[in-house]
Amino acid sequence: MKALIVNKPGTIEIVDIPQTVLSSSNEILVRIVAAGICGSDVAILKGTNPVAVYPRIIGHEMTGVVEEVGLDVTLFRVGDHVIIKQTESCGHCYACLHGRANVCTGLQVRGVTIDGGYREYIAVPEESAYVLGADLDLQIAVLIEPYTIGFHACQRGRLVSDDTLLVYGAGALGAIVIDVASSFGCKILSVDISQEKLDQAKKLGADVVFDGKDPNLRNLILQATGGYGPTICIDCVCTPNSVEFLLDIVGNAGRVVTMGFDARPSSLAQFIITSKEIDLIGSRLQHENFPSVIRLFEEGKIDPRRMVSHVFHFTDIARAVEVVKSGQYSKILLDFT
Repeated sequence: MKALIVNKPGTIEIVDIPQTVLSSSNEILVRIVAAGICGSDVAILKGTNPVAVYPRIIGHEMTGVVEEVGLDVTLFRVGDHVIIKQTESCGHCYACLHGRANVCTGLQVRGVTIDGGYREYIAVPEESAYVLGADLDLQIAVLIEPYTIGFHACQRGRLVSDDTLLVYGAGALGAIVIDVASSFGCKILSVDISQEKLDQAKKLGADVVFDGKDPNLRNLILQATGGYGPTICIDCVCTPNSVEFLLDIVGNAGRVVTMGFDARPSSLAQFIITSKEIDLIGSRLQHENFPSVIRLFEEGKIDPRRMVSHVFHFTDIARAVEVVKSGQYSKILLDFT
C-alpha cells in the first residue's frame, strides 16, 4: 500500500509500505478515505515542530471506513464510518488519572511521534476511534478533529455567554475557534493582519475585527470593550510577542489561553499576571471532545464546508505542498479514494 513519509525536514515522498494488518484483538483496520493538512503537519515538513520524530508518516486528521475488526472489538462493525483521534495515552500517570490524558507524560501523537494517517490503511485500538453517522460526508468530517482543538481551547478558557472573547489570529486555527465560540453566545473580537481573514472572521461570527498592523490596536480593543479589556483571549498567533500583548490587554480576572508550540521565550512580568489575577492557560490537543463536536456536525450546528479551499488526491501531494508554500489557502484536504 502507499503512504506519504517525511524522512527528513523539507521532503515528503510517496512510498510503498507493507499492507497494514491487525496486531491486536482490540484493534480495527480502517481504510482511509480523507485526511487534512494541519499547521503541525506543515511544521513537521519544515522541521520546526519541536516534538516530531523522523522519519514519519504524518497526518492526524483522518476519516475512513472499518474494513476489519479484532476478536475483542465491541464498539465497531465492518462498514462503520469513523474518525480516528490522534493520541495514545498511558492511562496511569497523574495527568491520565485526573482526566487530562491529552497531556499524558507518555503521550504518543499520530503523525508526530508515531506514524499517522497519510496512508491507505491504518490499524488503531477501538478506543481511539469514534463512529460517524452514515450521512456525514467523510471529507467534511475530517474537520471534526481540528474543531475539537478549538472546542477544547474554549473549554480550557471557561468561555461562557457573558464573556468578551478576543481571538488573536484569524488563520485556519483562529477561524475554527471563532466558529466554535459563536455557539457559546459570547461577544467575539478578532485580530489579524490579513483583510481576507478578517472578512472570513466576520462571516464566521466575529462581532468586531481589527487590523493587527494598526498602531492604535491596543486602544481600539479597549474602546470596543468599554475600557475593561477582553475577559478571555485565545492566542492563535503563538509567538513570544503575542502572549505578552494578550496578558497586557486582557481584563481583570481574565484568562489567556495559549495554543502554540513556539519554543522561543517570552518576557513575562509577574506583576501584570498577579495584579489582574490572570489565568494563563495552556491548551493542547483535546480531551474527550470528539462526541460533542461530532454531535454539532451531525446536527448541522457547525458546517465547515466554507473552510475548505483545496482538495487534492494524496498522490498529488507535491501540488498540495506548493499551495501550502504560497500561503493562499484555508484548509486543504487529501482524498485517499
